[in-house]
Amino acid sequence: MKEKTSITLSTDVLAGIDRLAGSKHSRSFFIEQVLRSYLRQRARQQTQVRDLDRLNSAAQRLNAEAADVIEYQGMAGDSSSDGLIEE
Repeated sequence: MKEKTSITLSTDVLAGIDRLAGSKHSRSFFIEQVLRSYLRQRARQQTQVRDLDRLNSAAQRLNAEAADVIEYQGMAGDSSSDGLIEE
């Protein structure tokens, strides 16, 4: 469904729209396509930021877990100089 709206644009912006839209497309069609593209790009950016936050959070947890394991292995290795368990 389409709704009619009114916007005010600078003369130079309208001239650019007319030049890019050419004779094949109306201003309305061209502006709608540009705005759709912009909205998709913004949604993609928001998804990427959210995904990056999730990855960083998981990486921090994994790094902390790895540090704990390394620390534990270091403590366990201190009990025997050659790393072998004595009977």
